[in-house]
Amino acid sequence: MQIDPRASRQLLELQLSNSLNETNASDGNSASTVDFASMMDGLLGTNSNTLNNTGTVGEDVNSAAISKRSSDGLLWLQLGSMYNPDTSSVSSSNSNVFSLSSLLNTGAVDSGASVPTDFESLIASASTKYGVPESLIKAVIDTESGFNPNVVSSAGAKGLMQLMDGTAAGLGVSNAYDPAQNIDGGTKYLSLQLQRFGGEVKMALAAYNAGPGRVSSLGVSSDAELMSVLNRLPLETQAYISKVEKAQSKYTV
Repeated sequence: MQIDPRASRQLLELQLSNSLNETNASDGNSASTVDFASMMDGLLGTNSNTLNNTGTVGEDVNSAAISKRSSDGLLWLQLGSMYNPDTSSVSSSNSNVFSLSSLLNTGAVDSGASVPTDFESLIASASTKYGVPESLIKAVIDTESGFNPNVVSSAGAKGLMQLMDGTAAGLGVSNAYDPAQNIDGGTKYLSLQLQRFGGEVKMALAAYNAGPGRVSSLGVSSDAELMSVLNRLPLETQAYISKVEKAQSKYTV
């Protein structure tokens, strides 16, 4: 039996409308409507060419990448395992605690002790809760905000792990400037990307920065394959992967 994609779209719109309406109201502009349409197009495969576009480094590109991350991430959070075919074997709809030990590319991640920071207990708690190595969490925080909990990007990403409002809401974060909430939400989001991409750290980092839909559109399944087509990602994202990996080496004991 063939399902009419228009009917599928209507069903998904109904499932997402309640959670997205709150985000749209807080944004107060038409961009949220465009984001929602893009999300639906991406899910149904009706606008796949859009994801292959790259641009030049600059504020507009950075803003677009973070906006894409917000809408992409919120969509996946809302749909969960219903739209998560690659990770159905490791996802649990009844728990937010994920075990990544069997997935993580251990050659790229050291899950042992890490250099202390001002947010040690919060990072340790999130690491245990979501199965993400402390050194990787610290590296993302270092790269995103330089451990400044009050920083705001030009695109509106906030706090230690630079969460957009829509993504933060989907993660249960009500105050992105609160280190406890931000670290918990950001680590959860990073954990979701690691799950989605089979523990491939570079792919997860690219998804954290540019949005999981953009990474999926590349058609790769490993970090090695990602690196072979890295030029298809925005220059900002290419640099982001390198920056996080370099930062991680500072926090690995």
